[in-house]
Amino acid sequence: MAIATYCLVALDCPDPRALAEFYAEVLGGEVTKDSDEDWYDLHAPGGHRIAFQLAPGHTPPKWPRADDNSQQMHLDFHVRDLDAAERQVLALGATPLDLDDRNGERGFRVYADPAGHPFCLCRE
Repeated sequence: MAIATYCLVALDCPDPRALAEFYAEVLGGEVTKDSDEDWYDLHAPGGHRIAFQLAPGHTPPKWPRADDNSQQMHLDFHVRDLDAAERQVLALGATPLDLDDRNGERGFRVYADPAGHPFCLCRE
């Protein structure tokens, strides 16, 4: 029997509203604000929820590292067309981290969101 029920993933960041809006452009859905400016939620299609929490002094993780500034977590998103999705996320402000998909063999590419969190676009 499960101990808990999944609720959300929360990302620390320097500007919760801006990062929530970035992911709303990537995934669709609705951004809502908590009672203060420190917390925003993205209610993505399919019932998924990602939260964005103010973290003053936030330091983005480094890709790829396993020492004192490791990535800690990353998000994966399925896309039908890697090239088209790449153009779109870069236009929204994503930063490329690892685009070598070995001519499609690997099936994913790695980016950082505007706050520096790694995420992957993965071929469906």
